[in-house]
Amino acid sequence: MMVAGTMIAGCTPNEKPIEQSAKEIVPAINTDNMDTSINPAEDFFRYCNNNWLKNNPIPEEYTTYGAFTEIDQQNELLIQDIIKEVSADTSAVDGSVAQKIRDFYNAGMDTIAINERGYSELLPYFEMVDGLTDKAQLGELLGKLHYNGFGGFFNAGPSTDPKNAEMVIMHLYQGGLSLPDRDDYLTEESQEMRDKYVEHVSKMFQLVGVNADEANAKAKGILALETALANNSLSRVERRDPDRTYNMRSLVDLQKSTPNFKWDEYFINAGVKELFSDLNVGMPDFISALNGIILNTDLSTIKDYLKWNIISGSASMLSDDFVEEDFNFYSNYLYGQEVQQPRWRRILNATSGCLGEAIGQIYVEKHFPAAAKERMEALVANLKVALGERIKALDWMSEETKEKALNKLSCINVKVGYPNKWKDYTDYVVTPESYFQNVHSAIRFETDREMAKLGKPVDKDEWFMTPQTVNAYYSPEMNEIVFPAGILQPPFFNQEADDAVNYGGIGVVIGHEMTHGFDDQGCKYDEKGNLNNWWTEEDAALFKERTQQLVKLFNEFELRGHHINGELTLGENIADLGGLNIAWDAYQKTEEAKANKSIDGFTPAQRFFISYGTIWRNNIRDKALERRIKEDVHSPAEARVNRTLGSMPHFYEAFEILPENKMYIAPEERAAIW
Repeated sequence: MMVAGTMIAGCTPNEKPIEQSAKEIVPAINTDNMDTSINPAEDFFRYCNNNWLKNNPIPEEYTTYGAFTEIDQQNELLIQDIIKEVSADTSAVDGSVAQKIRDFYNAGMDTIAINERGYSELLPYFEMVDGLTDKAQLGELLGKLHYNGFGGFFNAGPSTDPKNAEMVIMHLYQGGLSLPDRDDYLTEESQEMRDKYVEHVSKMFQLVGVNADEANAKAKGILALETALANNSLSRVERRDPDRTYNMRSLVDLQKSTPNFKWDEYFINAGVKELFSDLNVGMPDFISALNGIILNTDLSTIKDYLKWNIISGSASMLSDDFVEEDFNFYSNYLYGQEVQQPRWRRILNATSGCLGEAIGQIYVEKHFPAAAKERMEALVANLKVALGERIKALDWMSEETKEKALNKLSCINVKVGYPNKWKDYTDYVVTPESYFQNVHSAIRFETDREMAKLGKPVDKDEWFMTPQTVNAYYSPEMNEIVFPAGILQPPFFNQEADDAVNYGGIGVVIGHEMTHGFDDQGCKYDEKGNLNNWWTEEDAALFKERTQQLVKLFNEFELRGHHINGELTLGENIADLGGLNIAWDAYQKTEEAKANKSIDGFTPAQRFFISYGTIWRNNIRDKALERRIKEDVHSPAEARVNRTLGSMPHFYEAFEILPENKMYIAPEERAAIW
């Protein structure tokens, strides 16, 4: 769950854009990808995918490669064609969407100009930092840096008020860390990473002209400051509790808690047009600790830290030496990626990010037929009915709570394909001269859009993913499920496939997103999106008991020597299991399921589960797996298949799973929630 002229300049011979067709006919179930020599009762993930896994080693420019990656690649070809077509319009009026797409992409591909500039475009921001002569000026300076897209110390921005979901308020959260996780600063096992991080920061400072000894000293000071921030940060599991991260404060009280930081100056310089009186302070202890951290850190180290955030946040937009060093640490060392993505792909994704709905509007016109939207909406309606029936049949929930759950379900809003109204890019200025300036112009444009929402009603039509995104989401504050056009492709959604395959694919995805409204986080929000307990005390206790069984099952699952964190992944695991059950029930209502005719030697039930196993096919590097188990709220693909299906009774029937099989979980140990 939960938010990228006709020439293409700067391509080197090994970075030529792919030219082949992006579309091909995809079989409903491709048995060539399966390995039927593997007993599905022993390892269903590899039964469905083993030949695909063998035949699709991870390309050197990826850390993971699977179904999502394949669709991403197909979409990149479609977006590339859109950019080519738009860029060919030499008559594009200045300020038009065509001009902006063309100039953004070409400026990003102009490596000659980018290398000539080096880091010169950072110098005005360095001068701003050098102008800091007193810590009392930090609020004003940090506001200006945040407005321009540079990080540091904390995160702030407008979003829905969790207890008044009709309105937008300011939120303040912990932040300021450059390593992926809080624990990377605190655990003994991460010492090597911290040493490598200091080396990396030192090298980056040397690239902006600092001598090696001084750069190394700066890097050590930055690590010490970030460690102080990490010491006061909540863990990923702790941050999953929406009650814990909702703490309304007045601006006056916020100022009292951190007298060494001028919040009014920060917010005005960060883009707020008119100061508000109240805001949500997600992590009050962290924000209070800032006062001491600022007080106890040398001004010179604070300035080094701010410059570091400027350098690191800009690395991908600078000359090749910065791009390479940034890649070496963050992609190669941390996640095992062997080589950079080709530049055309990186810039294409940046274009699709900064002008996402402009490209998305063209994308859906060309590649998302009305029939796909209609079939998807029918699937969603069927799954809503199925979830409603499951709620009514629950033996552990009281009628009082069931009534409220059903009311929430009936109020879930559904968005499919693309927005009803498109984002207006009129105020976003793009020039052919500078990729760096175009990206930061996009950041300021988006910041202004967001800040303009403060104190106003939530726009219910807004989307938080572009139509070309290969993903889906549930928003608890909006109580809505959203399915961008990008994911509505095989293996998730296949217009030509039988119902079993589509219900086992996109049907489970739909059910997954619906279930997020009733997972351990989503269940705390009511039908209007307000953080509001609608459970009886007894039902809440029974729900907790059932979710803890799922935590236990995933804690026990080991992959390459790593155990999954069942608490961190609980919400997604609940959604996976719920999605499977809901999609199964919905599929049983179809004429195809009732006919129960086999296709290609597989029963409809088997095709349903094979489809589910297929959508999670994925190869992942060891380093990337290790990082994702620590950081990702989603379980690894293998666990999403093998462990989740172990709690699915109909799976046992479809593939004759017996107690002696590895896929078997004793009935009393299985998780049963929604």
